[in-house]
Amino acid sequence: MKVLDLFSGIGGFSIGLEKAGFETVAFCEIEPYCRGVLEHHWPDTPIYGDVKQLTGEQLKADGIVPDVIVGGYPCQPFSVAGRQRGEKDPRHLWPEVHRLIRELRPRWVICENVSGHIKLGLDEVLATLEAEGYTVWPFVIPACSVDAPHKRDRVWIVGNAQHDGSLAAPLRGEPEEASRGSSQGQE
Repeated sequence: MKVLDLFSGIGGFSIGLEKAGFETVAFCEIEPYCRGVLEHHWPDTPIYGDVKQLTGEQLKADGIVPDVIVGGYPCQPFSVAGRQRGEKDPRHLWPEVHRLIRELRPRWVICENVSGHIKLGLDEVLATLEAEGYTVWPFVIPACSVDAPHKRDRVWIVGNAQHDGSLAAPLRGEPEEASRGSSQGQE
């Protein structure tokens, strides 16, 4: 399965997914240091800069059509260490992830964030994914579950598409004819 890795950092998602047999076909990372690390370890994989500038049209033109979009979008809008401004925080980038999901319609979505997201913004994420035809499973995994010496809960969101990835596929609850622009029954 082909992966688009957003907010890539130094490639943690891709390292794990590639060990499971996935192929990273593109990264999107704005920080220059992280981009340098990605370039070193994945010299033949395209790296895009600002997620706000990245479009599905651009990716498709570059031959990149992912089966999976992954990303740990910025946590500052939800973190208890911050001001917890949610969607009012300029670093709230879930809408950009959602836009790319709409444009690319991958079969799978995997996201990660801080536990403060549960009380601030997670409902929006789940609702928008479900509206796009995904079955969504949110769950919390503490760092101590993988033998780290601290709890540090992380929210994981896994979504599986109820469509085949095509733009003609109906969204859940939408009549099939309406999704194809059918004029049957109209005069």
